[in-house]
Amino acid sequence: MSLIADRLAAVRSLMSERGYDALVIPRADEYLGEYLPEHNERMLWMAGFTGSAGAIVVLAERAAIFVDGRYTVQVRNEVDPDLFEYHHLIEEPPVAWLTTVLGEGSQVACDPRLHTLAWYQQSDQHLAAKGITLMADADNIVDRCWQDRPAAAISPAVMLDEAYTGASSAQKRSDIAELVRVKGADAALIFAPDSVSWLLNLRGTDIPCLPILQSFALLAVDGTCQVFAEPGRVPDGWEQHVGTGVTFLPESDAEAALLGCAGMRVLADPDSANAWTQLCLARGGAELVAAEDPVLMPKASKNSVEIEGARQAHLRDAVAEIQFLQWLDAEVAAGNLHDEAVLADKLGSFREQGEHYRGPSFDTISAAGGNAAMCHYNHQNVEQPGRLTPDSVYLVDSGGQYLDGTTDITRTVAIGDPGPEVRRMFTLVLKGHIALDQARFPRGTTGTHLDALARQFLWREGHDFDHGTGHGVGAYLSVHEGPQRIAKAHNPFPLQPGMILSNEPGYYRDNAYGIRCENLVVVQPVDADTEVPMLGFEALTMVPFDRRLLDVSLLTVEELDWLNRYHQQVFTLIAPRLEGDVLAWLEDATAPVAA
Repeated sequence: MSLIADRLAAVRSLMSERGYDALVIPRADEYLGEYLPEHNERMLWMAGFTGSAGAIVVLAERAAIFVDGRYTVQVRNEVDPDLFEYHHLIEEPPVAWLTTVLGEGSQVACDPRLHTLAWYQQSDQHLAAKGITLMADADNIVDRCWQDRPAAAISPAVMLDEAYTGASSAQKRSDIAELVRVKGADAALIFAPDSVSWLLNLRGTDIPCLPILQSFALLAVDGTCQVFAEPGRVPDGWEQHVGTGVTFLPESDAEAALLGCAGMRVLADPDSANAWTQLCLARGGAELVAAEDPVLMPKASKNSVEIEGARQAHLRDAVAEIQFLQWLDAEVAAGNLHDEAVLADKLGSFREQGEHYRGPSFDTISAAGGNAAMCHYNHQNVEQPGRLTPDSVYLVDSGGQYLDGTTDITRTVAIGDPGPEVRRMFTLVLKGHIALDQARFPRGTTGTHLDALARQFLWREGHDFDHGTGHGVGAYLSVHEGPQRIAKAHNPFPLQPGMILSNEPGYYRDNAYGIRCENLVVVQPVDADTEVPMLGFEALTMVPFDRRLLDVSLLTVEELDWLNRYHQQVFTLIAPRLEGDVLAWLEDATAPVAA
């Protein structure tokens, strides 16, 4: 029996003891963040799946894994089909599937700490309509069976200076408390750790790539705040840094504090806060006021200090990326076709030389040839990293965390001559990138309204890509920040000045190649005399696109002008920071492209 089969057997045994017919295991922890510490990688332990989203459902005689379109190839490479059925997370959600395979009277268990209240309530109603009961069980079954589960990493948070944040914690708490008061609440549950980190001007150090303080908080309308975090994560000197009115309590005190809110109106976001916290509040007699996290929009709309910090971080990041691309071209010319791990490490070594660098913003996607067709490929999760091959493309998606900003960039690089098909598809993707970059739109426009701009040229020829076109990015916080995004799926949040997003259309041909063109941009007012005030995008990323991958015949005069202007801007801003062979490479890489 395999190790995974043994684990399934152990989980099923405990499910049987507790009387459960099914167990839902999401890729989430009690903070509901995208990036999980090692001890909370329950899907990885249960099935060997390394992706960043999905869910597993275990029944007595069968099990299923649910992933979205980013992982349809990857899941088949990682998860044993003899043990798990494959399902699409969006087209056939786990709870909907359960209603087709379970009978009336069945019991489905979930850990309410790992799901939002909205998911819990909707799932409860959906299952109840079929006579199935959803059971909230915070004594996590997987954790009970995970005998060699790693201990949680606990280290002190970093206190981020106002020179980087642009506002003190006291000012932020006062501003957010006023938003809570206007909503008619006495307090707010600030649940998302990145919201708490932003509110307190603290950054955590326990989760690779994600500098959040693992915590949640209760903020009263007078600006006072109770923060629940493991004591070892609270830095010395925090009192002076955050100002008066903040109390840190161990997480073990959270249940009593939540139950003690009897008679209070507590604002909580059912779409982002976990079910457990809100069920505790309700059980204790608090009245829940359902509303979005009041920190969400202020955090997303960066102030002038944060925007300037992002610009400076991207300039330093561009130096590292350009040094890497020059080195890569030189190595390929010399016949040194390295593997993906060597390439990722080399890029990381250049970033490490940058001022204020604090580590990667996510695991580098270093993908050679057909591996790039898996848009979230990770060479660290395969037995043997792929190697560059002649006449192909290499896709590298990477980013850095800096004290003054978070970066994320994808460049697709020609390795030799990849041929006319690849050049055609690259150019179609780049045309979409340019169209989105050039968008002008009135206030009230959402990313959903703009998404088709990036896909139009692929759609015309019967192609598409199965991921969002753009995600929000934090200020030395999560590289995937909400609520702003650009995607086909409906998003109700208008794009506002100061929001940072990615612009990253792509194209992927299974087992052959992958293409993505990604810059980060910030929403800014357009300085133009128009009847209706307009917003647009300012590019933050300053790295040339690979001109060797262009099919110039597909570009309009306007698109060529955009590319040449962008490359001239890159050269003007980055050339003074370079010298020698790297400077010469940049001069060549940004030379004007003729029609």
